[in-house]
Amino acid sequence: MVTHFFLHRFHGPRQKLPASSILSSVFLSQIHSTFSPRTHCYTPDEHSTSSSSQSQFQFQSQSQSQSVVRTICSLVCQSYYQQTHIRFTPPKLLLQLDSESLTHDRAITVVASLADEAGSMVALSFLYWAIGLPKFRHFMRLYIVSATALIGNKNLERANEVLQRMVKNFAEAGKLKEAVDTVVEMQNQGLVLSTQTMNCVLDATLEMGLIELAENVFDEMCKRGVTPDCATFKLMVVACCNIGRVLEAERWLNAMVEKGFVIDNTTCTLIIDGFCLKGYENRIVGYFWKMVEMGLAPNVINFTALIKGLCNQGSIKQAFELLEEMVRRGWKPNVYTHTTLIDGLCKKGWTEKAFRLFLKLVRSDDYKPNVHTYTAMINGYCKEEKLNRAEMLLSRMQEQGLVPNTNTYTTLIDGHCKAGDFVRAYELMGLMGKEGFSPNIYTYNAIIDSLCKKGSFDEAYRLLHKGSVHGLQADGVTYTIFMSVHCRQADTNRALVFFNKMLKSGFMPDIHAYTTLISALCRQKQMKESERLFEEAVSLGLIPTKKTYTSMICGYCRCGITSLAVKLFQRMSNHGCFPDSITYGALISGLCKDSKLDDARNLYDAMMDKGMSPCEVTRLTLAYEYCKKDDSCTAMAVLDRLEKKLWIRTVNTLVRKLCSEEKLEMAALFFHKLLDKDPVVNRVTLLGFMNKCYESNRYGLVSELSERICEGNGKHNALN
Repeated sequence: MVTHFFLHRFHGPRQKLPASSILSSVFLSQIHSTFSPRTHCYTPDEHSTSSSSQSQFQFQSQSQSQSVVRTICSLVCQSYYQQTHIRFTPPKLLLQLDSESLTHDRAITVVASLADEAGSMVALSFLYWAIGLPKFRHFMRLYIVSATALIGNKNLERANEVLQRMVKNFAEAGKLKEAVDTVVEMQNQGLVLSTQTMNCVLDATLEMGLIELAENVFDEMCKRGVTPDCATFKLMVVACCNIGRVLEAERWLNAMVEKGFVIDNTTCTLIIDGFCLKGYENRIVGYFWKMVEMGLAPNVINFTALIKGLCNQGSIKQAFELLEEMVRRGWKPNVYTHTTLIDGLCKKGWTEKAFRLFLKLVRSDDYKPNVHTYTAMINGYCKEEKLNRAEMLLSRMQEQGLVPNTNTYTTLIDGHCKAGDFVRAYELMGLMGKEGFSPNIYTYNAIIDSLCKKGSFDEAYRLLHKGSVHGLQADGVTYTIFMSVHCRQADTNRALVFFNKMLKSGFMPDIHAYTTLISALCRQKQMKESERLFEEAVSLGLIPTKKTYTSMICGYCRCGITSLAVKLFQRMSNHGCFPDSITYGALISGLCKDSKLDDARNLYDAMMDKGMSPCEVTRLTLAYEYCKKDDSCTAMAVLDRLEKKLWIRTVNTLVRKLCSEEKLEMAALFFHKLLDKDPVVNRVTLLGFMNKCYESNRYGLVSELSERICEGNGKHNALN
């Protein structure tokens, strides 16, 4: 009865064993004799006491349970040995059991019995069958007993395999901590944990985004004598890249390189994408070549990913150099490589160079431009407002049998909107629908952005409402557009409302959104709020841009807190961000206002040494501040680093500025220096100087300068 209770077709015809499996058949007969149910004949005495009857019932119940266990063990063995399989992996059992009637305790007994009598692989086969059922999948004792039994059989590899399966199953149920505690306890019971098992724990931890806990697991591995392998480091690097923690990924990558481990091609691409997404293209290039030296054989996908990163950074020359190296190593660039380069050239504003590369692809016998190639080229022409050429390319691609996608139409719509042709933009939007492409939120954003810049806010809000009616929701870009509008109107309170709406809608603001707000707040000298947003962005793993830093530096300088401006300036390199002439100019102006002229001069020299050209405000501010201190020599030294054209323009402006401040002797000095370099007098400068001299009764200064000008004109006429 018990057997029938567990089996649906137990008494059906038995499957014939394979002829080649004679040894299996012999062993199966031995297993049947070992596990076959035995008949227990017991006739109770009529005069037995009730206590005796109870003991008899317990004995029968226990005997019945043992019979069930033996039956199941027999069926497991039968299923195991009737299958042709490689014995390196446990086969999938075909058991006709009523799983609802298999209790947890019986399952434990079965797996222990099988491990003891039939061997590790048979026991493991039953375990895998059992945990395929929901009732046993997260039954911890079953895993523990299975692992313990395998340890008893000296099969540590399979015991580790059981723990790995347990970790995966418990992690998916949110019970990772329970699984990790069990793994640690099994080591205390004598199991030598394998690197694969700890990697499994690490992987499950990282899948849940618990980076800090994963680092603790790594440390625990090392403490317990488990040696991390290449896969261990790879898990940490990729996980950090995936969540944007590039600096942490770099730390793990360094450790990986020090150990001599080489990443595979797939991991290489993931790491390149992760670094490039956060603007660390230059750093990953160094690691890329380091890995190549260590044995990585880069493929076309690796090269294309790196070329894409360099193009996005604007390093087009470096991207083409990498292309040449790729070809030199025997790899032929495909259509995706060419499309990446065309897109990079267009973004740089080199549309004609991009078109030449595009034509090369058109004439190629191996690869032809695809939809993405055409879209990149259309985008280039749209940026240059060459909309006729963009429309021509749209027609051309349709003639080639290529179907423009939503991105293609959105690119064209954006181009027409920026050119102010909203009529054509709406026509294209309608054409999309007719061809089966629904405008997405990016399409709506393109039109909304242009409407807001035009000042048509009501129409922009109506269009947004229309999109919501069609099931579209505003995304982070949409909110940033409206934030930018209010920031330009100096309405930071309203901009913050949209920022908070973005957060409530579940969108993570990008660094552009944070920079938009930070810039507006800095202009209003609200530095506490700017600092809060800046640090919040950094804590979220966002990388501040050059504009973010420059905005903060300008804000501190406006408030006269140049010490904090200098500290922030020095932090820029920590995020792979380097100041430009605008950043230098903002800090130099701030230091000048704070009377820190030596510091300002040092920054000015550093900027000039890097080949940057200071703007006129920077040039004039620094020179004028030295003039105010009657230090005309240093002022002249500052200006002498400029090229002649800039020098003449700056000195003319400086003379007018000194005249307005009634520093006429200093103005006359620079005017004479000006005549030394350029005999052609600026009439506005001369008139301003003469008027101020006459107002101040300084006729002598005018007389000296007039004589000098007359002499110069005479010589100039004589030469002509």
